[in-house]
Amino acid sequence: MSAAPAEHALTSPTSQSSQPAARTTAASALRRAGRVRTWPRSLAALEVRDYRLFLTSQVVATTGLWMQRIAQDWLVLELTGSVTAVGVAVALQFLPMLLLGLFGGVVADRFPKRRILVVTQSTAALVAATLGTLALTHTVQAWHVYVLAAVLGLVTVVDNPTRQVFVSELVGPHHIRNAVSLNSSVFQLGALVGPALSGALIHAVGQGWSFLLNAAACLVVVSMVLVIRPQAALVPERSEGGAGELRAALRYIGRTSEVAWSIVLAATIGLFGLNMPVILAAFADHVFTAGVGGYSLFNSLSALGALAGAVVSARRHSAPRVRTLTGTLVLLGAMLMVAAIAPSAWAFGAVLVVVGFCTLLFLTGANSLVQTTAPPALRGRVMGVYLLVLLGGQAVGGPVVGWLIDHVGARASMLGCGALVALVSIGVGLVIAHRAHLTVELELHRRSRLGLHIVHAHR
Repeated sequence: MSAAPAEHALTSPTSQSSQPAARTTAASALRRAGRVRTWPRSLAALEVRDYRLFLTSQVVATTGLWMQRIAQDWLVLELTGSVTAVGVAVALQFLPMLLLGLFGGVVADRFPKRRILVVTQSTAALVAATLGTLALTHTVQAWHVYVLAAVLGLVTVVDNPTRQVFVSELVGPHHIRNAVSLNSSVFQLGALVGPALSGALIHAVGQGWSFLLNAAACLVVVSMVLVIRPQAALVPERSEGGAGELRAALRYIGRTSEVAWSIVLAATIGLFGLNMPVILAAFADHVFTAGVGGYSLFNSLSALGALAGAVVSARRHSAPRVRTLTGTLVLLGAMLMVAAIAPSAWAFGAVLVVVGFCTLLFLTGANSLVQTTAPPALRGRVMGVYLLVLLGGQAVGGPVVGWLIDHVGARASMLGCGALVALVSIGVGLVIAHRAHLTVELELHRRSRLGLHIVHAHR
């Protein structure tokens, strides 16, 4: 299956009119500022000043987010002594996306993105500050973490699709692919730095300060968003509401095979391939007895590979084909199985670098394919569906993997997850290949009939 429909979406009448406007607006803004810049191809989206501001805020935000993730997982493990409990905390954070993800996309399409992000990031800062205060006063209990994780999940339902679409409003369709890759690079840079900082803080003063620093990071995002003014030419018309909003997005997904298969593959990695916090906590604590330092190191090694994958993705000229995404997931499944049988912590960590690389190649590719294919008026809702299966899958997979680890062990659980990712991806690839073959046969048959008809008419 090719990515031709994705290219068609970028050159549709709506996009044709918005692309020149986007480029002209961005260039005009730079000329008015008196400093036209030429950026390397892998950094092309940074030509847009507002996007540079937003990306800078994301460096701070993602570092704080990863600090909170590490501190939260280790806090639950300390409070309960159960890997299943860690999985429950992860699930509660993603369960709202599973239940309400479609409506998050509707909100993103209906209201101004800046206003939404100010509200969601302010709420996230309050959640982090509350958890940090409870931890520092030594009054925190496991149920506190569960409740606050669920509240943060509700914030994520709206924040994630809004953030994705806000980027497209800042850079325009010409730079969407590059901006998606740069966002992923920044996210993985935070995943590289955040766990190391959080591990050091936990050793020195406990988990509380990691939460408070994330609260401060969220407020940095609020400050940056308030000074950003997306160009009017790049902002699509808002959805007017109505009962047919979700149906319109679902119908579009159903008739657009590239988007539909990307979402199926995203569900696969969400269920079986993105449960690394649970798995890495088990390997650090039960298998290699490396403690919180080992847990932070494993997360950082995975992020190192992911950062390399994001950098490679940033150099792509176009979104990958679905068959490329399928092959990437097959390789990811194989690497998870190799990691499961690694004989030492260092061998395990080395394979994690490759796991992170494959994960980010897939995530940036699928994200850019979905965003560049979906029309602007539907983009928020389509991304809501994409994020629903990606993050909602973790709500289901997190506790299941945690339960498996407690009952059959970390190695067997990781081996099973890798096998499922590989097998499902191979199955999807076979279906795509089969349908593509049928399509080619049908086209040849139609052409031959058309040729006979023309000859007959000529006679």
